[in-house]
Amino acid sequence: MAGMSEAFRAHVAGGMTTLCRCWSVVRRDRVTFGFTDHDCTLRFDGMEFAAETGLAASALQQTTGISVDNSEALGALSDVAVREEDIEAGRFDAAEVSAWLVNWADVSVRWLQFRGTIGEIRRSGGAFRAELRGLTEALNRPVGRAYQRPCTAVLGDAQCRFDLSQPGYAVEIEAQAVTDRLVFRWDDLDGFEPGWFQRGRLSVLEGPAAGLWAPIKHDRFVAGAREIELWEPIRAAVAAPERVKLEAGCDKRLETCKLKFGNLINYQGFPDIPGEDWMMSVPKKTGVNSGGSRR
Repeated sequence: MAGMSEAFRAHVAGGMTTLCRCWSVVRRDRVTFGFTDHDCTLRFDGMEFAAETGLAASALQQTTGISVDNSEALGALSDVAVREEDIEAGRFDAAEVSAWLVNWADVSVRWLQFRGTIGEIRRSGGAFRAELRGLTEALNRPVGRAYQRPCTAVLGDAQCRFDLSQPGYAVEIEAQAVTDRLVFRWDDLDGFEPGWFQRGRLSVLEGPAAGLWAPIKHDRFVAGAREIELWEPIRAAVAAPERVKLEAGCDKRLETCKLKFGNLINYQGFPDIPGEDWMMSVPKKTGVNSGGSRR
């Protein structure tokens, strides 16, 4: 099989094997976990693969072509390995997974059998079941640009190129009042226009939710206090006076890119595309055939 070393082939062909499975899980925050179904902890590639973690995997399905490889990881929730609150917070979403068949008597003899990411995670009764998605999963995602009036870039990304660290576009502040991890209120958050952070993001910098963020739905003043409402609750506990970061929002319009951010040169939309009225218009002898609505 592809990627299998001669030493591993020889070990398997010998008839009597000393094989086990090892997995590494690397979350997006770069926290790394190593597991094995062997009864002793193994070490290779600078990682430690812990035994007796209650993790196992169902049969791995690997295919040719562009079909999506898949498997499932089954395990027990524990404070020392995979915690339920981390799953609930989404910290394992899209984590990178590698799986090996390893000769536990000589860990240098091993075969990297699977690489991919964690998909859907289900949990119940103190256990979890995680779907593993192969590298071909990326082929299911749409690529290329969409021709549309609004900008297709994400504020601050490689296409937008706007530097959000500039003064006035982000602020770090202690939370004052938090309701249902969804609504944040401040009595003294001045210096920004109403709606300045709408369509931006709120990131948590401290506490159990550190590293998590959510998009901002509304930025408004209510009874003299500034209220930031998110589109969805932060997926872990947030309370005052933990620090959060607010980043300015963009509504993807040409005018906003020009006037709010001064970044028109990097605008990724197509504001001059004719609308449907213009495309459906027909030649006429009188008036101006501008494509505008007919009244």
